[in-house]
Amino acid sequence: MSSRAGPSEPQGPPQRRITRTQTAGNLGEAIFDSEVVPSSLVEIAPILRVANEVEKTHPRVAYLCRFYAFEKAHRLDPTSSGRGVRQFKTALLQRLERENDPTLKGRVKKSDAREMQSFYQHYYKKYIQALQNAADKADRAQLTKAYQTANVLFEVLKAVNMTQSMEVDREILETQDKVAEKTEILVPYNILPLDPDSANQAIMRFPEIQAAVFALRNTRGLAWPKDYKKKKDEDILDLLGVMFGFQKHNVANQREHLILLLANVHIRQFPKPDQQPKLDERALTEVMKKLFKNYKKWCKYLGRKSSLWLPTIQQEVQQRKLLYMGLYLLIWGEAANLRFMPECLCYIYHHMAFELYGMLAGNVSPMTGENVKPAYGGEEEAFLRKVVTPIYDVIAKEAARSKKGRSKHSQWRNYDDLNEYFWSVDCFRLGWPMRADADFFCLPVEQPKFEKSNDNKGAYRDKWVGKAMIIVAWNGSGDPSAIFNGDVFKKVLSMFITAAILKLGQAILDVILSWKAQRSMSMHVKLRYILKVVSAAAWVIVLSVTYAYTWDNPPGFAQTIQNWFGNKSRSASMFIMAVVVYLSPNMLAAMLFLFPLIRRFLERSNYKIVMLMMWWSQPRLYVGRGMHESTFSLFKYTMFWVLLIITKLAFSYYIEIKPLVGPTKAIMSVKISTFQWHEFFPRGTRKNLGVVVALWAPIILVYFMDTQIWYAIFSTLFGGIYGAFRRLGEIRTLGMLRSRFESLPGAFNACLIPEEKSEPRKKGLKATFSRRFDQIPSNKGKEAARFAQLWNQIITSFREEDLISNREMNLLLVPYWADRELDLIQWPPFLLASKIPIALDMAKDSNGKDRELRKRIEADNYMSCAVRECYASFKSIVKYLVQGDREKQVIEYIFSEVDKHIDAGDLISEFRLSALPSLYAQFVELIRYLLDNKHEDRDQVVILFQDMLEVVTRDIMMEDHIFSLVDSIHGGSGHEGMLLLEQQHQLFASEGAIRFPIEPITEAWTEKIKRLYLLLTTKESAMDVPSNLEAKRRISFFSNSLFMDMPTAPKVRNMLSFSVLTPYYTEEVLFSLRELESPNEDGVSILFYLQKIFPDEWNNFLQRVNCSSEEELKGIESDELEEELRRWASYRGQTLTRTVRGMMYYRKALELQAFLDMAKDEDLMEGYKAIENSDDNSRGERSLWTQCQAVADMKFSYVVSCQQYGIDKRSGAARAQDILRLMTSYPSLRVAYIDEVEEPSKERPKKINKVYYSCLVKAMPKSRSPSETEPVQYLDQVIYKIKLPGPAILGEGKPENQNHAIIFTRGEGLQTIDMNQDNYMEEALKMRNLLQEFLKKHDGVRFPTILGLREHIFTGSVSSLAWFMSNQETSFVTIGQRLLANPLKVRFHYGHPDVFDRLFHLTRGGVSKASKVINLSEDIFAGFNSTLREGNVTHHEYIQVGKGRDVGLNQISMFEAKIANGNGEQTLSRDVYRLGHRFDFFRMLSCYFTTIGFYFSTLITVLTVYVFLYGRLYLVLSGLEEGLSTQKAIRDNKPLQVALASQSFVQIGFLMALPMLMEIGLERGFRTALSEFILMQLQLAPVFFTFSLGTKTHYYGRTLLHGGAKYRPTGRGFVVFHAKFADNYRLYSRSHFVKGIELMILLIVYQIFGHTYRSGVAYLLITISMWFMVGTWLYAPFLFNPSGFEWQKIVDDWTDWNKWISIRGGIGVPPEKSWESWWEEEQEHLQHSGKRGIIAEILLSLRFFIYQFGLVYHLNFTKKTKSFLVYGISWLVIFLILFVMKTVSVGRRKFSANFQLVFRLIKGLIFLTFVSILVTMIALPHMTMQDILVCILAFMPTGWGMLQIAQALKPVVRRAGFWGSVKTLARGYEIVMGLLLFTPVAFLAWFPFVSEFQTRMLFNQAFSRGLQISRILGGQRKGRSSRNKE
Repeated sequence: MSSRAGPSEPQGPPQRRITRTQTAGNLGEAIFDSEVVPSSLVEIAPILRVANEVEKTHPRVAYLCRFYAFEKAHRLDPTSSGRGVRQFKTALLQRLERENDPTLKGRVKKSDAREMQSFYQHYYKKYIQALQNAADKADRAQLTKAYQTANVLFEVLKAVNMTQSMEVDREILETQDKVAEKTEILVPYNILPLDPDSANQAIMRFPEIQAAVFALRNTRGLAWPKDYKKKKDEDILDLLGVMFGFQKHNVANQREHLILLLANVHIRQFPKPDQQPKLDERALTEVMKKLFKNYKKWCKYLGRKSSLWLPTIQQEVQQRKLLYMGLYLLIWGEAANLRFMPECLCYIYHHMAFELYGMLAGNVSPMTGENVKPAYGGEEEAFLRKVVTPIYDVIAKEAARSKKGRSKHSQWRNYDDLNEYFWSVDCFRLGWPMRADADFFCLPVEQPKFEKSNDNKGAYRDKWVGKAMIIVAWNGSGDPSAIFNGDVFKKVLSMFITAAILKLGQAILDVILSWKAQRSMSMHVKLRYILKVVSAAAWVIVLSVTYAYTWDNPPGFAQTIQNWFGNKSRSASMFIMAVVVYLSPNMLAAMLFLFPLIRRFLERSNYKIVMLMMWWSQPRLYVGRGMHESTFSLFKYTMFWVLLIITKLAFSYYIEIKPLVGPTKAIMSVKISTFQWHEFFPRGTRKNLGVVVALWAPIILVYFMDTQIWYAIFSTLFGGIYGAFRRLGEIRTLGMLRSRFESLPGAFNACLIPEEKSEPRKKGLKATFSRRFDQIPSNKGKEAARFAQLWNQIITSFREEDLISNREMNLLLVPYWADRELDLIQWPPFLLASKIPIALDMAKDSNGKDRELRKRIEADNYMSCAVRECYASFKSIVKYLVQGDREKQVIEYIFSEVDKHIDAGDLISEFRLSALPSLYAQFVELIRYLLDNKHEDRDQVVILFQDMLEVVTRDIMMEDHIFSLVDSIHGGSGHEGMLLLEQQHQLFASEGAIRFPIEPITEAWTEKIKRLYLLLTTKESAMDVPSNLEAKRRISFFSNSLFMDMPTAPKVRNMLSFSVLTPYYTEEVLFSLRELESPNEDGVSILFYLQKIFPDEWNNFLQRVNCSSEEELKGIESDELEEELRRWASYRGQTLTRTVRGMMYYRKALELQAFLDMAKDEDLMEGYKAIENSDDNSRGERSLWTQCQAVADMKFSYVVSCQQYGIDKRSGAARAQDILRLMTSYPSLRVAYIDEVEEPSKERPKKINKVYYSCLVKAMPKSRSPSETEPVQYLDQVIYKIKLPGPAILGEGKPENQNHAIIFTRGEGLQTIDMNQDNYMEEALKMRNLLQEFLKKHDGVRFPTILGLREHIFTGSVSSLAWFMSNQETSFVTIGQRLLANPLKVRFHYGHPDVFDRLFHLTRGGVSKASKVINLSEDIFAGFNSTLREGNVTHHEYIQVGKGRDVGLNQISMFEAKIANGNGEQTLSRDVYRLGHRFDFFRMLSCYFTTIGFYFSTLITVLTVYVFLYGRLYLVLSGLEEGLSTQKAIRDNKPLQVALASQSFVQIGFLMALPMLMEIGLERGFRTALSEFILMQLQLAPVFFTFSLGTKTHYYGRTLLHGGAKYRPTGRGFVVFHAKFADNYRLYSRSHFVKGIELMILLIVYQIFGHTYRSGVAYLLITISMWFMVGTWLYAPFLFNPSGFEWQKIVDDWTDWNKWISIRGGIGVPPEKSWESWWEEEQEHLQHSGKRGIIAEILLSLRFFIYQFGLVYHLNFTKKTKSFLVYGISWLVIFLILFVMKTVSVGRRKFSANFQLVFRLIKGLIFLTFVSILVTMIALPHMTMQDILVCILAFMPTGWGMLQIAQALKPVVRRAGFWGSVKTLARGYEIVMGLLLFTPVAFLAWFPFVSEFQTRMLFNQAFSRGLQISRILGGQRKGRSSRNKE
């Protein structure tokens, strides 16, 4: 504290710099010290705040306040046991000692007590009395603050008086009573000020709000508890709070929630507000229905009566409904983590509502004879303590048992498990009051977890179709018509047996996978499982037996059956009968499939007979019933899949299966006797089965995978067609916009302005094709004015965002103040630019041909507009300026002449227009004078007028007109005329003839002059305005979206209300100056980088802050500029500031739209700008502006949930201050956070308890003090503070964070926005249209519950990787989701701009799921949940939200890993299992292929490569391939090539590229799409996609095998820095490098031993994609690493890597520092894997032993023998080597110190032995170089395989004491791998051009936009060296 520059000290310039660096903000530290208070002393913060406030004017008062604060702190925590309390007290005491004397000197009165008293009175008069009469919203906030301050001052005053034992004045005590009373009433409020004094505030004046408040305050006939003192204005919710023990703040929060909800629904029922406040029944019923739909469904499902009983007396119904709703909301508002368990809330509500009913009915308890009391209730916080906490404790215990998510899912209960306890009638065993010994509180360990995905269904049906195809191909000609040949048909019929066997397999699988869940299953579920298995087995037997008797001379299989059952005569009819019976359930299912209505009814019904029928088909479940779509939707997606499957099967049959059959038969007939290795079953491979398997395995795998490829192709086609129908990309470029601009105002008014009277809209196909808007006729002033307001708001927002320069802004704006005299539409100047000079030239050269000129001008509509407008403006300006009577007559006459000729159409023939240019020049000159408007220019203006008159009369109108003109003025004869001519020279010269300079200047006038000047002088055409790419994209997307099909806009008062919620943890809020300016290791600062990437936006920024260059900007020391700079940079990163600005556009848009709705004509013509700028005095309560704000408040709220804000604030972190500053700049922003407060426990005072609160804060109003010298305090005030049962975060962080803040959101829609998103003004204008979608059924069955929005990825410009990533993402969020929503009907919730139906999701478990690990991708589960609970997700293309993505390779890989992990967990989740089981077949396919199936297919893609190569390895090493090398199947295998080609299709990212191409083609033109595609290939996109394939496969596969998915925080920074080699190695060694090396060894072996009998070309053709994969997996990270080939960096990397490899690990050594720690962490997942995982791992590792077995027989000196001994000896060699290594390492430990020489000799001897053995080997049995290589290839994999097995069996190996050796061996392998990777990179780095090429490839995007990345990466060397000199 001593270092603080207190405000009392003089602050010179050097001082200022210091304070700023200290606090990372520009507030002196003294300001923030009131916030940096330990949590146990929270109560003294207000006192310190007051001290800061009065410090400037009354230092002594401030001193006394601080002194009192110190005393109070001591009272609160006498032993200083709280965290940080001792330090705080010491620092405060030091400060008090320092300030005592100086403040004493400044004391005015004699004693401290007097000083305090006088100040108190002064404060009361000055602040409170002055404000009391004011009624404004701002004043209310000021008053609240003043009362709080006065209260604190009085507290201090009393304490000071007590120490000086003086009486407090009577007058002061009276004042204080008033203050205390007011302080209780005037509490900080969120949206509605409900205290009696605020009834006159704008928002409280709305009749609908008054109605809701009035209805809630109706407590007639309700019994309050006996001893309760009822205050005035207490309402229904207070009563509930007292009865059931809810917290005060919870009651206040839900009161506001309920009032706003009812008011918003009420106003939609009555669009016309009637004045008397009476809440409408329909509004109540609608909200009731939504709130209790789930509860009623739950009661029905469990067969209980619901507790919602309504009274018979009509008057009481409304009150009762409100009581029920209030009770539910209060329970929900305090339920904390229980909100994730909706049915648990239903259970609690069921009992509490029953008690409520009993109390209202006045029931008497039979036991006590008194009125019924609630089981838990009465005292404070009873509900929290007795209901929520016990259940919360269960959740917390289970979460602890999950060991941070490392335990297996079946070993602990997560949110879903606990919630599903309430899905069975057993839950009522819990009782009410709940029994502490109930099984819920102590359930057994094992729990239901459905670890099963829906893969099996899809795969099974494929298999038996596949079997039929193989049979057909095998028998006979292979022509599909062969199926009708008798025998072939019989063989095909056997596929029913196959189906039955698969059915049996499925039943058994079901049992195995649900085994763990058996304990919690009910009897009839177990019975069902058993019966399923039995019946499946029975069918297998029946079908097999009957089938056997259909043959005369049966094949082998049928023969054996006939032998068992006796040889009867054949009868085919038996089998057919059996098949028909077997298929009958399927027939029934097919029938039901066609009528979704019946199916929906059956699933939802609760009749016993129906339930029995359904029981057999699938167990009864609470969710997942009745999810079927309408018949039309069903037809659409069925057609899609039928087409797809037919295509796929035809392709597979003709290309993959049929051509392989002949060759396979040929192979099976060849006999092979000589093998090249020790063959165990020389006779066993009778039909060469091994070869057949090796040939068919890859093809079968591809057969399962290629559906994904077909899906990609079909989705691209259909998505493109749908997109075109939705009119995407109609306006792609500015040229297109220009051509359609005339219909734009019409579109604006049709889409964004509510209709005055509703006319029916056209529906149907024709309407889709011809959505034309009428052009607005020029006289419709109101429409034009509205268009102007909206359009200009958009353009000014572009300017504020620095997307356009001032000049561009002026060219784009439409006049605000429509000139009433001009009977024209005034288009924005960018359309009319350069038209006037062109028209002038045309007129000048027209040679008197009037019609032709007219035709030419009118051919260009904008030109004629420009000409007309300029003439009219010229006329009006001249008429306005000319005042004198004589002059007026002359002017009038001239204009009337001209008009006459214009009408007659002979202007040109009559007048000479060649002189027009000189007139034009003079007029421009005049406009310039008018712009300057200086008094001294008056004389010039006069002369100008005379010049103009001369030009007009002499040159244009020709001489002879003049006389008549002048005569007409004076009516004199000729010679008088001569005199008058002389007088005429004095025309305009007399006083008052001309009005100049203009006073007063109105904005309308300047706007008019400026516009005219632009029109006249802009010579170059404004074709590229706006020039900024982003501005072009936004403006064209927005204009295009207006022509799409969107609901009509309601008035703002009638729209659905909505909230936005953003979860935030610790990301950037606002870049600090230090972050912006400090260079990274390459010498690049963020600021420099941004200036280079956004050069035009930087220049626009400088222009906006009036600086010419960066130097000038840095030179000016001003806080405003510094803030502006920080903001400018933050708006270009992924920061919270950007997100908040984007979301607050909603509010801006609503205010503007409310204005346009409410404004009267004259207000409209004056414009929104006028109102916004109006001064404070006119802002009365009823003024338009306040009303607009009130409406916006009612409709929109924004909550950012900054989880850590409280902690940050207490520690004085800069982050907290930046958030505070955001709240101050956006007063309607609210921040929710979790507060951890230490409170001394009641039982043991020494012990400190942590208590958690959910808080909501808003910014305090700035103090409006007359002395401007006071430092501005940024402070917040707590609105609600709701106590939680414990720490809020038990599951995944983000959903928990959302859940704690969701109670503070309002409205009917809720948009969840992530921290990395952005929004735009023009999109915000469409929000009210979007929300209307909630009111219409989209599929004819149900209303939407989630509205999907499209996103625009804004991070594409950074590097080529970011560009690939953003293209891939964009295609997913547009074309991908468009198709998912319609026709496939399986869109879930992916990104975060989606808008949720808030009430639907509140009552069904929130907007995300939060169980640890399983809900890793929390957002998609919201979609699953919504769909399972009969919701409906749509997708809308006409509105978009910005989103940032990761930009560097490492960040992208982390992101992909997270998504793949998440998908692995989804595969095991109950949600996917249920969706798979409960969707019909085709919708299940859609669901599978678009969620987990995509990842499963990628896994299969990589597996195909492995299977193919290991198959080849077997063929080559066993010598079978050589033996069969003449066979067609081996030599020229077309199907295999096709299969591998389809594999490589997936591998190089073709699946991604297709939709991408289509989407870019639709939105930006197909030429662009093609060029972008080619560019991507040049920038190595296939490398990127192949690499990310590896990432996905590795993490998905690992999650499936071992679990252990974890949330990976992805970076949001700017990536232009070099990643170290060790970093890359750590990230990718297991996922890519190891696999790449393994594939490389396979390919090399295949090449070495096969090249003798096979051509190199064939080898290349087959393996080229695999070599590509190997190269990519090994070297992509270095290729995409900025300056990855710079020699200096390479050298640094190498030393760094060496250090990392050699440092020993241990406890507390992070994996970044030491290889050992990293290695241990890398295999951690094996420890938590479970037996199945470990066994799988060991089995997989066995593949590494094949190499040795095969290769040993291929050495030169073992060619002769094939005995098994050779293999045994090879193992001996391995053990020998290992033994030698072990002895050496043991020896080093034991002997190296004492017997150093001996040890060295032994080592030398070993070396010599090794050499001599090698020499003898080469000499005697002729070992060659190739043999040495082969030995290495043979033994290396073996060692690796042993390592893998040792790692899997770590505990065993540890006990045996071999772990150290394993570690040493592993380190050896890592070093070898590192060298393998490093050498080529280092070699390439020798050549300087490689580095150049790499930079060009990586940063091409930026290159084309003028980014000198070479300079960036080279760093500002000059700047650095000069800095060093300083």
